[in-house]
Amino acid sequence: SNFWKIVRKNLPKNSFATRIESRIASGVPDCHIVWEGLSFWLELKTTKNNALRISPNQISWNSAYCLRGGFSFYLAKHTKTKGIYLFGGDQGSSLLDEGLRTKALYQGTSFEDLFATLRLYME
Repeated sequence: SNFWKIVRKNLPKNSFATRIESRIASGVPDCHIVWEGLSFWLELKTTKNNALRISPNQISWNSAYCLRGGFSFYLAKHTKTKGIYLFGGDQGSSLLDEGLRTKALYQGTSFEDLFATLRLYME
């Protein structure tokens, strides 16, 4: 929930975000964002080390969504270094096995650069 507050504070202008909290729809990512015509899902994760806790349902949902042409991502924050990492929704199995050692689409500390990377990936 703290990570969501940081993400929400740093969303680009002209974006609309909805936080999803559902125990019933297992695997559905944490938030849905529409930004200047681009629609995508984010699964938010935090870690103190390199390991990420990802459920089989999250892996399944994100993989299926991406395979059908949707945009879904895992966004992780390392709580000690404050680094943020962006991974494709199809990388769930690798994230479960390798954690933050998985090749990221973006790695840094700037939300502005993060969203620029997201835009490039989706266009």
